[in-house]
Amino acid sequence: MPSNRDIILQPVISEKSVRLKEQNKYVFKVDWNANSTEIGKSIEERFKTKVVKVNIIKMPGKKKSLGRYSGKTAHWKKAIVTLKKGEKIKELENI
Repeated sequence: MPSNRDIILQPVISEKSVRLKEQNKYVFKVDWNANSTEIGKSIEERFKTKVVKVNIIKMPGKKKSLGRYSGKTAHWKKAIVTLKKGEKIKELENI
């Protein structure tokens, strides 16, 4: 099993993810090969919280062009993690 740093790549900061904090939901960019149980265990170990539910969304790459050159951005995986009621991730509260 990969380490916590390999599974959780970074938090996703957007208007929607900030609104989800009110419902005890946090959004992370995670490794493409990680599954729900690995992500949940990784969040619990890294942030010392209790995870209730993990939802995963595969984000496809988008087509981009710059002048006559065209390409595609990389695909990535997003995890929405629901924590136990009353628990928070202190490191992400100031965002």
